[in-house]
Amino acid sequence: MTLKTKLLATTSAFLIASTGALYADGHATHPETGEALASDQTFTYRDLDESPSIDPGVAEDSAGGDILRDLFEGLYNQDADGNLIPGVALSHEVSDDNLVYTFTLRDDAKWSNGDTVTAGDFEYAWKRAASPELASPYSWFIELMALENASAVIAGEMETSELGVTAIDDTTLEVRLTKPLPYFPQMVTHFTTFPVHQATIEEHGDNWTQPGNMVSNGAYVLTEFVPQERMVRERNEMYWDNENTIIERVVRLVIPDENVALTRYLAGELDRTAVPAGQFPRLSEQYPDQALSVPTACSYYYTINLTDENSNPALLDPNVRQALSLAVNRDVIVDNVLAGGQKAAYTFTHWATAGFETPETPIATMDQAEREAMAKELMAEAGFGPDNPLSVNLIYNTSEAHKSVAIAISQMWQQTLGVQTELGNQEWQTFLETRGNQDYEIARAGWCADYNEASTFLDLMDSGSGYNDAKYNNPEVDALLEQAKTSDNPQPLYEQVEQIIARDVPIIPIYHYASVNMLNENLEGWPVNNFQQNWYSKDFYKIAE
Repeated sequence: MTLKTKLLATTSAFLIASTGALYADGHATHPETGEALASDQTFTYRDLDESPSIDPGVAEDSAGGDILRDLFEGLYNQDADGNLIPGVALSHEVSDDNLVYTFTLRDDAKWSNGDTVTAGDFEYAWKRAASPELASPYSWFIELMALENASAVIAGEMETSELGVTAIDDTTLEVRLTKPLPYFPQMVTHFTTFPVHQATIEEHGDNWTQPGNMVSNGAYVLTEFVPQERMVRERNEMYWDNENTIIERVVRLVIPDENVALTRYLAGELDRTAVPAGQFPRLSEQYPDQALSVPTACSYYYTINLTDENSNPALLDPNVRQALSLAVNRDVIVDNVLAGGQKAAYTFTHWATAGFETPETPIATMDQAEREAMAKELMAEAGFGPDNPLSVNLIYNTSEAHKSVAIAISQMWQQTLGVQTELGNQEWQTFLETRGNQDYEIARAGWCADYNEASTFLDLMDSGSGYNDAKYNNPEVDALLEQAKTSDNPQPLYEQVEQIIARDVPIIPIYHYASVNMLNENLEGWPVNNFQQNWYSKDFYKIAE
């Protein structure tokens, strides 16, 4: 199995190499399409929160992933349709037993300081991500990749030198798996697998990700960072494909209020921002060339704390959890509260995931009146009713959209079941710690696929998952997920897992995401057909008005 580099137009190097002069007089044209390019090639976009980290080995959120795909480059990238294309790796071969991958790296990849990117940089990065010393919240991804000895290394039972990744030479990386994973090549587009510059980390320690310290190998370098405010990344002159990069500067602004962000977008300050909940129908009518909604590989759900120590005892009763799930009118959430093309969710796995067929769970086959009637019966069986109402706490990270969903669902619980809900919002980093420490009763959650296969969702239900914030533990689910990893047809196993989740209700699936944004009509190259919505600023360009 080999993935080869696509040849680029020979004229592009000349046209892009002299961008400074061409942009200045406004006569630059795109080397392939011939479109007139805008003189200012700055892409400015909005994020809701500050990302916890931009260290590839420590990062854990999707917004951080957007940043890291600009600053760093892994073995493979994705094109606009989500297909694998060469990054630092030009190709790979697989052994007959599908357990050994040998990647051939390009010899012209450079770090931003001019050092050559080598297979040893990947070996160092992967072993660092798995090391107990780093204690990465995403170390479990290395284990999901089925790397040889990953579990023992992460647990501190073996040295990181025993992890199944070895630089054979500067341009050859060998990866050894414990089981065949058909989707393994997709996994190396994830930021946890990006290389890092060992000498920089050793010199600067925890401060290595600061502007002026960071050495990176992506199309852009970090030039400015004001926490909770702005981040600027500019073209990396050492990037191997810099001559074909058009966007000069990327500015990320943290704007917590969706409506403020929309106002700034309409004022021309932003090239991209999320559409506030409920406003897509109006905006798509007023700005048909700018309002965009496409399915994206994320699921929105409420996770329920199942630990004995901090949970609400009532929530340990599956009847109560089932009643709460049944009482949520998902159609109202997606059609009225959000109104952006999202779809009601009765399974965890997103309906558009490659190779996945959504099973019909019992709750999905009912109409809402039947769900609510069953919810009342289950609640009564659990001992709750008008004379003994249930009280729960629900937390979410600060966002008008999350607040709107939480208010709507708490009203549904009140009207159908008499449940009293105390709502609480928290800043993103605090929220992640609260939820991760199981210091909650019910918490908002969202999961975006790390790769386009159902296991990226369902593995969160494994008792050993680092992001199983419910601390759900079902040996049958664990066994089915393990069996699915080596199955020629995992779909029936995934269906069983979804049915068990629907029965046990450790989480309440609410909706499957759509990516609902306002995009500058002069911005070209957005990967509309990439289901994961993994974007790279180097693929964008702005046309002249």
